[in-house]
Amino acid sequence: MLAILSPAKDMKLKFVDRFDATNPDFITKAASLVRELRNYSVEELSELMKISSKLAQLNVDRFKLWQKEHDSVNSGQALFSFTGEAYRGLDASSMSEKGVFLSSQNLRILSGLYGVLNPLDLIHEYRLEMGTKLQFQGSKNLYEFWGTQIKKAIEKAVDTSEGEKVLVNLASNEYSKSIQLNQFKYPVITPIFKNEANGKLKVVAVYAKKARGMMTRFMLENNIMNTENLKAFDSEGYYYNSELSKGSEWVFTR
Repeated sequence: MLAILSPAKDMKLKFVDRFDATNPDFITKAASLVRELRNYSVEELSELMKISSKLAQLNVDRFKLWQKEHDSVNSGQALFSFTGEAYRGLDASSMSEKGVFLSSQNLRILSGLYGVLNPLDLIHEYRLEMGTKLQFQGSKNLYEFWGTQIKKAIEKAVDTSEGEKVLVNLASNEYSKSIQLNQFKYPVITPIFKNEANGKLKVVAVYAKKARGMMTRFMLENNIMNTENLKAFDSEGYYYNSELSKGSEWVFTR
């Protein structure tokens, strides 16, 4: 069983030397994207990414420093270096060694720049969202640039993962779109997290992101190998709601 997560906009590189680092499979494609993005001015990058001039300047500087060679000095492992809400829920720094080792087998992180990341892959600081409409090498956007490569990589990862051959989609719509779910080889479960407020249940983005990370941690720390056991997820008051769950969409409420 394999889980997928989106990356995070917030990053702080961290290298944990007790875990062997790996190199991203699509590092050559990532390098080609960086070479293209180095041609963008601060103003152009701000317009392309729909970000402030301050953030654009930060990422212009990041692309200038980016190197194809990733090592323990200039990079950090993805699992420990993303610091957004989902990764606060995952809290990799406090995970057991067994859980971290299992992540290499049962978790992948999708990325606009790197395509697909193994959790222990080395990465540089960057920002490049999958929905970016970067016109490059005949492609209108990053979905076209990556084509079926991400889908095939995730299918292979499901095939080689332990346990039931199912994809647990904990990525956002922006990123899960890149694996073309309507053509995916294996069954897909998409957990949805809802919170009750004023007598109504709704998805609250910040809580949902954190819950995706918490479920990922739950899977890895408990070595969850089949979907039925996934229903036992109960972190921070969530529980599986059988009445609201339909088909491949499994609803967890609190």
